[in-house]
Amino acid sequence: MSLCCDVLKALKGKKLATAESCTGGGIGAALTAVSGSSEVYKGGIISYCNEIKISQLGVKVDTLNSFGAVSAQTAQEMALGVKNRLGTDVAVSVTGLAGPNGDGSDKPVGTVYIGYCDEQKVRVEEFHFLGSREDVRQQAIIAALDIIIEEN
Repeated sequence: MSLCCDVLKALKGKKLATAESCTGGGIGAALTAVSGSSEVYKGGIISYCNEIKISQLGVKVDTLNSFGAVSAQTAQEMALGVKNRLGTDVAVSVTGLAGPNGDGSDKPVGTVYIGYCDEQKVRVEEFHFLGSREDVRQQAIIAALDIIIEEN
């Protein structure tokens, strides 16, 4: 909870949007558990399947075909897409393999890409989390919130 409070303080005067895949709305849920979050958090898009990544976030079919849903390129397009579609100052995206099964690619379970963008920059980081499905999801949520704080 204190991490979410830190995010909201760091973003005072700005608006945030989220694009979530493997975290399934966990970032939005964590933020909205804090009173006053509506001053910063505008909303999010849960894009668990590729069709939603394409239709709602503007992720290119070529990106998904070339790099996969779990990739730096997809995370970047998700972050830019939600920022543009929801009209915010800042956006964060998460796409990854929470497990227990993989997606048939050579990427191991626990691989997560987190995208961040604001008016000046775009950043994507690759993570390799360990543990259960819920462990991976929680670590991804924390890492995304940490990135927002670092950048603001």
